Amino acid sequence: MSALLVVWAVLLHSGFTSYLASGGTSWRHCTDLRPLDILSEVVPTSGVRSGIRMLQVQGARGFQFSASARHALSFPASQIFLYCDLFPEEFSIIITLRVLSVPPKKNEYIFTVMKEESNTVLVGLRYSLNKLYFFFWSREFSNGWQTQVIFQGISLTDNQWHTLVLAVSGPFFSLTVDCSIPIDVVVDTPFPASLAVKGSRFYVGSRRRRKGLFTGLLRQLVLLPGSDATSRMCTNMNFKLAVLSIPPVLQDLPVKPASNEVLKYPDEADMKVTLGSRPPCTKNEKAQFWFNASQKGLYLCDGSAWIAMLEVKERLDYVEEYQNLMTNSETMGIEIFVIPKVGFFAATANRYTPPGSAIYKWTDGKFLSYQNIPTYQAQSWCYFTIGKKIFLAVANFEQNERGQEFSVIYKWSHRTEKFFPYQRIATHSARDWEAFDIEGEAFLAVANHREGDNHNINSVIYRWNPRTGLFEANQTIPTSGAYDWEFFTVGPYSFLVVANTFNGTSTKIDSHIYIWLGGSFQLFQSILTFGAADWEAFPIGDRIFLAVANSHSYDSATVVLNNYYAINSSIYELNITAQMFVKFQDLLTYSALDWEFFSVGEDYFLVVANSFDGFTFSVNSIIYRWQGYEGFVAVHRLPTFGCRDWEAFHTTAGSYLIYSSAREPLSKVLKLKTI
Repeated sequence: MSALLVVWAVLLHSGFTSYLASGGTSWRHCTDLRPLDILSEVVPTSGVRSGIRMLQVQGARGFQFSASARHALSFPASQIFLYCDLFPEEFSIIITLRVLSVPPKKNEYIFTVMKEESNTVLVGLRYSLNKLYFFFWSREFSNGWQTQVIFQGISLTDNQWHTLVLAVSGPFFSLTVDCSIPIDVVVDTPFPASLAVKGSRFYVGSRRRRKGLFTGLLRQLVLLPGSDATSRMCTNMNFKLAVLSIPPVLQDLPVKPASNEVLKYPDEADMKVTLGSRPPCTKNEKAQFWFNASQKGLYLCDGSAWIAMLEVKERLDYVEEYQNLMTNSETMGIEIFVIPKVGFFAATANRYTPPGSAIYKWTDGKFLSYQNIPTYQAQSWCYFTIGKKIFLAVANFEQNERGQEFSVIYKWSHRTEKFFPYQRIATHSARDWEAFDIEGEAFLAVANHREGDNHNINSVIYRWNPRTGLFEANQTIPTSGAYDWEFFTVGPYSFLVVANTFNGTSTKIDSHIYIWLGGSFQLFQSILTFGAADWEAFPIGDRIFLAVANSHSYDSATVVLNNYYAINSSIYELNITAQMFVKFQDLLTYSALDWEFFSVGEDYFLVVANSFDGFTFSVNSIIYRWQGYEGFVAVHRLPTFGCRDWEAFHTTAGSYLIYSSAREPLSKVLKLKTI
């Protein structure tokens, strides 16, 4: 059983779930247990009402309320409690919201249920800078005093959408944020079994007063009687915008314009639109629109840059050769990165020393030599940042002149605008570095390929120590000819997958996916691979995929009559129900060494680095386009020579691909021509 399945099994058999399963019968006659959409009760079908503003942010709509609307944003409890005057004994509250910054010691109310003739709050939910408070009134258990349940360490003030599920059953209270691991609280005072709500009203975004008014965006507010809604909400990959029930107007497309009018939303009766060439976007133009007639795009100024609201999406037409980049020697890998306020760079991992590897800067639409760095049969570069610090790590495959085997982390100097050596780490024929963050901590994983002739050695995960300013060994993982690490996340879960290439006798071996649990990586799933050289993780909509590049099939114990190198590379998809990756598609490749995922407009692509077909290094590398039910379909065949690595990048002038050759000192930049 995988580690993730174990976690789910524990959650499903916890005391909280058992309590829910055993109860709920005393209130069942009051409702049909349908979701009660509280937000829809206060918002007109059109979404238009004085004091209510509908905004679209990060691809999703929500409502913003003004203080003048707080009385209108209420309704009698009898409007939804049709069969009796009791609040559910067991229930879930589902909220999707986007919180703006909240000053310290300030609270904002999401909703309250209050007696009409007094200021008594029967049930309510509010939040502060890093806490969420659920409170209720209980005559039976607290002598008429209000009981408060506090969830600590809840950070919602990041200007992102979040979906919260609060499940309540007796003394058990469980909060799930974006389908992450639940926070459970048990209190002495259980939620009352018969909380009378006769003569009370629901207030959305307030407690009937101006003080504590909700200032963010509210997209979903649902009361689900009788069950824990977590399992219903966490069924797709868009956890932050999971939907149980939202007002229909939040789902609708923008209002269709009449004749040639600019597109308008229902709440936007008046807006200023500039035509012509690109105007300046400063604080003075903030919230103004610009319509680009030539590209048929509508843009909004956020105070510093024009943000695309509507635009005609580009489509890939063909690929053309753009630049021949002469390199110091054969290039094993390329890393593309941007240093803010400095420029756009490419680092090449070159085979020979001297002259070592090089960094190129994008200047006047071309890569030009910028800095040379001594390396020792470098295999790859990894760019990453920690706070304001900028780093570049090289994986060295061979020893230096003194017989020492180190890979090196370089740090960017803001004064000289060059990289300088910062930390040396002992490695063993290192093939790859992977940098990632988990829960605010920085990590580096190195793929150690072999030590002498032994391919079955440990690869190491390093953790950044902020006190010493250095990376320190945190965990070792047994690997077999490790070639590549790939880090990715699925909702609240972090994964790390290794490409195992060779165990000393065979390339037909398992590569492993690990999941972060309890402060370390634990085995999640093993997948049979054939000389795996690369993993590429990528999302398409709510779906998560993993593509492996299989380089060759070899086993010393058997005689293979067919071509070692013409083999399938495979794409796997995460099956949420089975909680494992299952094979989605096989693609014939020729000693594949790399996959690169990229997009153009609304289309998704994969390009494979085919390096050798058993006879020649002059092999076509293929661009595949995502075509839904058909999967990935070959659309462009690109002549390459010993192709080792692909990188996609975008500049203001367009979109590009660059590939490195492990057989000649020449890399090529290709431009993606669009229509």
